[in-house]
Amino acid sequence: MGERAHNVAGGVDTYTLLQPLGVCAGITPFNFPAMIPLWMFPMAIATGNTFVLKPSEQDPLVTMRLVELALEAGVPPGVLNVVHGGEHVVNALCDHPDVKAISFVGSTRVGTHVYERASLAGKRVQCMMGAKNHAIVLPDAHKEQTLNALAGAAFGAAGQRCMAVSVAVLVGEARKWVPDLVARAKKLSVGAGDSASTDVGPLISCAARERVEALIARGVEDGAQLELDGRIPSLPGALKEGNFVGPTIFSGVRPGMSVYEQEIFGPVLCIVEAETMDEAIAITNANPNGNGTAIFTQSGAAARKFEEEIEVGQVGINVPIPVPVPLFSFTGSRGSKLGDLGPYGKQVVLFYTQTKTVTARWFEDDVSTGVNTTIALK
Repeated sequence: MGERAHNVAGGVDTYTLLQPLGVCAGITPFNFPAMIPLWMFPMAIATGNTFVLKPSEQDPLVTMRLVELALEAGVPPGVLNVVHGGEHVVNALCDHPDVKAISFVGSTRVGTHVYERASLAGKRVQCMMGAKNHAIVLPDAHKEQTLNALAGAAFGAAGQRCMAVSVAVLVGEARKWVPDLVARAKKLSVGAGDSASTDVGPLISCAARERVEALIARGVEDGAQLELDGRIPSLPGALKEGNFVGPTIFSGVRPGMSVYEQEIFGPVLCIVEAETMDEAIAITNANPNGNGTAIFTQSGAAARKFEEEIEVGQVGINVPIPVPVPLFSFTGSRGSKLGDLGPYGKQVVLFYTQTKTVTARWFEDDVSTGVNTTIALK
């Protein structure tokens, strides 16, 4: 839907048209192979574009099933396309002159490369990248609900999501809740992802497990207190050979430590302490990433202060993972996002269309000229 202003000057109207760009592309990560492609190609097609989707090479089959269902639903052949591969395919999408816009969700390293390369090629680009999401816990927070929320947000999906809570900033008396949080995490079941009793499944690959284990070891070296060690969890049979890391909790974490500075992308929660809410906000705002944040409190005044002063794109109030419903746009900020417009919601309509502004003038004495203005169609 465009805009229209009638009679902005004598006999002059101004209006906008939102027209499709042409060919758009999407590059998606392994961790949500259904949800994240659905942020992209339905909106691109609905706004009149064709789409080329490159799923993660680590788990492409879910995305392929989505495309099959789209074709069954009536999407014409050639409107939705899939390409597979690694870096050379990404570079080809960034360089191809027919691709007008690229949507990306994934790591900061790859996202920065995509943004720079595609932008240099004159394309419109949106990149949602890495995160270090902080949850501030005030002493007046509902304790049981907060502990449950932190455990679920930190260790669900084995921590493999860009909106995971990876830092809990405990304020004042809430600093005494560490043993309770550890006890809650110990109750979580580690196991195969196809088991209904599993709370924490495997990491995506051997390399991912080795990286997470190395960062845990580095956290110990840096002086953080390892309250709960999830390395080499006790598992039966063949599961011992799997890529499992159990819930892991560090206390005494400070900015500058590797476990604080790097996105671990595993089931690791860092606990930072603060004397006051102002100090907690300052810690969060000083982190270069700005994907999501949350506050746990029963004070409306504290929540309002937090939402005003925090410099992060997506804010949760007693909600640990504030991913918006599709009517609203994903609004990560700072080091977590490159590009002005976010996925889905109103922003993505603008991203996938070109705004054309028309200013038209018609003269009154042209109304009844008697000239036949019928357009002959051949």
